[in-house]
Amino acid sequence: MRITRKNRKWIIGGAALLLAATPSFALFGIGDIVFDPTSYANLVSQLTTLETQYNMLKSNIEHFSFKQQWQTALNTMKNANVRNMFGETNGMTTALNTSSPAASSTAWTAATVPVNGTTMTYLVGQTPGSTQLSELAMVEASDSVSPDCLTAVGQYRGARTQSATANSSLTSEQLDGGTATNSEVEQLNLLNASEAQKMSEMQSQGVLQACLASEMAVSNMQQRNAAALDLNTAAYVAQQRTANDTSAAKESNTWDSYLP
Repeated sequence: MRITRKNRKWIIGGAALLLAATPSFALFGIGDIVFDPTSYANLVSQLTTLETQYNMLKSNIEHFSFKQQWQTALNTMKNANVRNMFGETNGMTTALNTSSPAASSTAWTAATVPVNGTTMTYLVGQTPGSTQLSELAMVEASDSVSPDCLTAVGQYRGARTQSATANSSLTSEQLDGGTATNSEVEQLNLLNASEAQKMSEMQSQGVLQACLASEMAVSNMQQRNAAALDLNTAAYVAQQRTANDTSAAKESNTWDSYLP
């Protein structure tokens, strides 16, 4: 085919236009499908970055290399060992180390002063609110609360001992860097187990806190009664001083029932 001067101009112009255009061109002669090398290079770079991030996350999920930095020590409780030279603390050691209400009751009875029959006969003639019955109420409240608190302490000590293996196993699993223990399902199971152990510990400590509150109530009863007795005594003394002149000028009328 003969290329004329006019056709040569069109060919040169088309080539120049092609060289000046962006690096996008049609594929397979179809004008709607355009290949852009620059966009392709950016896409490849993004895919490479995502792949790197994915591999890093996958490695973190499967292998936590520095788990030991989270390790904490479970403080073990030493078993109580109360001396019992003459039977004065019978059952106390058992009560403080195990869940035994019977041992707690025995220990508290052995370690406290009883209210004897003569005292009970004397108290029959008293009325509620009197100093004597208020003291008796404090003794009775303490006799009810304190054995329960001994049992609660024993339950807590016993539970800590029984849970030692489970706590140690959970800690070992949490700090393991193997693939099996670092799967998503396994990690969620470990979290659930940890929360269950935490709930058990909170419930056990809740019982102890209830005992502390009960003991404080009994202690406050004693302090409150002592304060009320002091106030009543002060008022009685002031009343008697007004009614009975104790001055030296009237010695024949000296008050002989003075309460300090």
